[in-house]
Amino acid sequence: MAESDSSDQSDGKNELAEFRTNLAEDRSIMAMERTFAGWIRTAFAAIGIGIAFRALFGEFDPPWLARAIATAFILTGAWLALIAQHRACKTLERLDPHQLEHISPPNFRWLAWCVAAGAGLLVAGLWILNDGSLGPGD
Repeated sequence: MAESDSSDQSDGKNELAEFRTNLAEDRSIMAMERTFAGWIRTAFAAIGIGIAFRALFGEFDPPWLARAIATAFILTGAWLALIAQHRACKTLERLDPHQLEHISPPNFRWLAWCVAAGAGLLVAGLWILNDGSLGPGD
């Protein structure tokens, strides 16, 4: 009788330990999603700094310098978005949700590639959508 009681307690402890482990894995997924959102915010901040730099310092001499610095910030934002989605997708491959419905990897990829494509269009606009020259005297 005592053996069956100890075996019942041990099964209960194992179930509780497994339940806690499952919850920890769900918390890890949620933390990864928050981290991804933070990286995307940082990417948008870098893109915004690039736009602001170009707007505030557009009259640099030489004239292409403001565009070059803005381009560096904008492309850094695109790179951050792509790296964030890569890391998020790799993390999701290792973790299994238990009580939680998480975002699927294609949604991470879609968002990151849209940010990167938008940044690319913005860079193209900085360099092409003027009078077609690299500077006022060109």
